[in-house]
Amino acid sequence: MMLALMNLMSAKMAAANTVTVAAGLLIFRRVSNKIEFLLLQTSYGEHHWTPPKGHVDPGESEFETALRETEEEAGFKKEQLKIIKDFERHLKYNVNGAPKRVVYWLSELCNPNEPVKLSHEHQDYKWLQLTEACSLVKFTDTVDLLKEAHTFIMEKGTKDC
Repeated sequence: MMLALMNLMSAKMAAANTVTVAAGLLIFRRVSNKIEFLLLQTSYGEHHWTPPKGHVDPGESEFETALRETEEEAGFKKEQLKIIKDFERHLKYNVNGAPKRVVYWLSELCNPNEPVKLSHEHQDYKWLQLTEACSLVKFTDTVDLLKEAHTFIMEKGTKDC
């Protein structure tokens, strides 16, 4: 009996320490010489605003996940984006007490007039300049991600698509 209880506790502790991994793209576009970031509002929970992202499926790389989730959640295919692989950032935080890691790559929407096609997971989207985007997102690590991406774009002078 004691051994079974110890095995059960050990299994629960291992599950609690399993890191959930997600991936996405931080998408920006250029409009009238200004940088705008795409944020999606979730249709669940507290309806927070976030770049497109989602959980990594078995057998899928993080980058494949980022591309799949962007297409599923915003309707953008890889061919419509310029992926800036030099900008890869990992955010680590807890969700309901469990560790989570999200990897983001920066990407530019080549045609800034391309329409966003939301999935059922989101109820709204906005293209926002840095200050507006930072005031809309709830989490400080996402604010830091936006600021770092904006600085990267301005300093590196990423070329248009």
